[in-house]
Amino acid sequence: MNSVLSDNKPLYSQILGVLRERISQGEYVTGQQLPTELELAEQFGVSRITSKRALIELEREGLIYRRRGSGSFVKKQDEARPETEVREAAPSSRIVSMILPFVTAHNTLEHMQGAAKYVESKGYYLSIHNSDWSSERERELLHSLPKRGTSGIILYPVSTQKNLDVVHALHLSEYPIVTVDQYYNLLTMGSAVSDNYAGGYQAASKLIELGHSRIAFISTIGIQYRSTVRDRFFGYSKALTDNGLPVDIELIFSDLPREAEGAPATRREFYKDLLGKLMKLRVTAIQTEHDMVAYDCLKAALDLGIKIPEEMSIVGFDNNDMSQQGDIQITTIEQNYDEIGKRAAMMIIDQLENQVIQRERAVIPVKWIPRQSIGPGPDLND
Repeated sequence: MNSVLSDNKPLYSQILGVLRERISQGEYVTGQQLPTELELAEQFGVSRITSKRALIELEREGLIYRRRGSGSFVKKQDEARPETEVREAAPSSRIVSMILPFVTAHNTLEHMQGAAKYVESKGYYLSIHNSDWSSERERELLHSLPKRGTSGIILYPVSTQKNLDVVHALHLSEYPIVTVDQYYNLLTMGSAVSDNYAGGYQAASKLIELGHSRIAFISTIGIQYRSTVRDRFFGYSKALTDNGLPVDIELIFSDLPREAEGAPATRREFYKDLLGKLMKLRVTAIQTEHDMVAYDCLKAALDLGIKIPEEMSIVGFDNNDMSQQGDIQITTIEQNYDEIGKRAAMMIIDQLENQVIQRERAVIPVKWIPRQSIGPGPDLND
């Protein structure tokens, strides 16, 4: 039987109403199996994600229960929740959750603001969840939030090497999930990220224009661990080769030991040792993973009496507050965090409202911010 839907309400909501009525009128009786997602999609002429959403909402109302691999079945009437309880629970379907590895930093606050403004303008609510840089905690949230009624997830991954299976399963089941800051290279799913490749390329190119040919790349984490760092490194490497310079393995420092992110005193000693090595390698410029590493390099250089920028130029990434501390402010690459959060939210709402499976990687432009930490490359023959 083909059913005709109108255009004045969301399609899933109309299917939900039809199924609810069929149950209340006894067309579907207790214990009876409902049509599958695919059968409903064909019956109503909609996408499978739309029919799936209708069944999820019906389950939330307590009218059916679902068995993995078996289908959806009508509950006994005394097991179903009263109508008032259904209405009270309904707002959960208007919640979009954001999973962040930390929630107090400047960039994550702007991610939240950008996403919150957009989802709230569409009548949804944004809930914030902190994974605290724990892939186990992130995995737990990815499992539990959809079961708790969250309609979609904006994920800032701890790493694009972790929890790939869970994220893939959610996306494959057409659950609305997109990422910010990073993307999963092996998955064709929605993401909103900075143009890290262009930022890495631009930073190295500017240093080369200033006459630097011995440019080190420093990252506390392995280049393979996050797409952000990987793309910045690839941009750095391409700028070198485009300008006839080799990508010197001796000048690449990644996956640094714990001391690089330890207590302030320990960290300071580590970077002083590292800067000493760089001077012996005749490095004249440093391109860093982010502003914190750039700041640590700057402080270590000053401790060693290395003149900035006369003897060493330093470039960060992010344009966080750290880059503007002290007498020598750090040249950096600025990210538009607010726009990243907004674009991710737009993707989630588009899927919720229009059943459009998100596969776009929205790449947000970055901006070069020149400051006092860079200067002309010194003559290495002196």
